[in-house]
Amino acid sequence: MYSHTPPAPPPKPASRISTSSGTQSPRPPPLPEAPGGAGNFDASSQHPSHQQHQPIPDPGDQWLPLFLQDKSKQDLATILSSPALLSALTHSPSTIHPSLRASHATLSSALAENVSRASDLSTLESHLAHQRETTQAQLLSTHALERQWKAKQAGMDHALSGFAPARLYQRLGQELVEQEGVCAALEESFLEGEGDGEMASEREVSEWARRYREAKKVAYLRRERKERWDEGRVGGWR
Repeated sequence: MYSHTPPAPPPKPASRISTSSGTQSPRPPPLPEAPGGAGNFDASSQHPSHQQHQPIPDPGDQWLPLFLQDKSKQDLATILSSPALLSALTHSPSTIHPSLRASHATLSSALAENVSRASDLSTLESHLAHQRETTQAQLLSTHALERQWKAKQAGMDHALSGFAPARLYQRLGQELVEQEGVCAALEESFLEGEGDGEMASEREVSEWARRYREAKKVAYLRRERKERWDEGRVGGWR
């Protein structure tokens, strides 16, 4: 593309003969303006990479490389009889068709992308395997801790079995029966003493009454506790 301003003329060579007029050679006329003028200047024309790539059409079955166009029929027959030579001519950088070169470039780009993705997948696979191993180790550790807790819980339950609600209720019932038996034995001992015909002393009567009163008190308290438990008035046990 040409601009409106013409290039500066070359410097005038020095002359040994001086002139009185001091005139210079005339400047060349300005170069013609390109079609469309400067206002239609397209920057993309200066950068082929910015132009949109159009697909190259297939040349068809009649296309021959320039390398074969001046060959004799005997040479062409020799080339046609050699698949390796045909393949070399088809894919050689100097004889390949632009459409096939573009196809090779697209295929190479796709293969490079596949290799890159395969590398990324390999990295992810290694990371996944590491995470799986870490998770498996944590799971085994959790199972071991769970077994330890169950063993400790069994020991704790065995140690506290005597203080369980069912065990306490059973003990309360047994102690009530035992205390009632103590009261009955005291009554029988007092009645048997009267049947012997001997008069008990005042001190013996007072001692028996004190012991009987304490035994009945304990039996009454245990009976009251059992009744309250049976009625569900013992907090925290039901």
